[in-house]
Formats: sequence, C-alpha cells, structure tokens
Amino acid sequence: MAIRSEIAQIVIDELKLEDITPDTFDGSLNLIEELGVDSMELTTIAVKLQDKYSIKIDEEDYENLTTLDKIVDYIGQKVA
Repeated sequence: MAIRSEIAQIVIDELKLEDITPDTFDGSLNLIEELGVDSMELTTIAVKLQDKYSIKIDEEDYENLTTLDKIVDYIGQKVA
C-alpha cells in the first residue's frame, strides 16, 4: 500500500470519516478549517503516525499538518 493511502486511512479512521476512502480523500482539504479537527485529534493522528513509521514528529510541527498532502510530504521527508 502506498504511503499516501496508509496515512489517509489513519486519518479517516481517527476522524471517523464516513463515505471517504483513501482514493477519494481530497489531499488539499484543510482538516482544521473544513473538518473542524481540534488539537487533541491532530495529536492522536500524529502519535499514530509516529508509531506506524517509527519517527518523531515535533509538537511545533503539528500546526503545519493541516492537510493530507502536507502530512504525506512531512512523513515522506521523515522516513526518507
């Protein structure tokens, strides 16, 4: 499974998004402004991603992880 699909599935599962699949997830959708994701939900997603990819996501970076595309780019840089 491609990293984008894996990350999308984690976000979908954590936010309990219905009717959205990794293939239909709009990568530019702003999770905070458009979906109302709060800091606690974003932290939970970050922790899941850290566990899955064995990386460290700095807390000050959380505020930049606002879209699926940004999260995928960030994780891609960390695991490279």
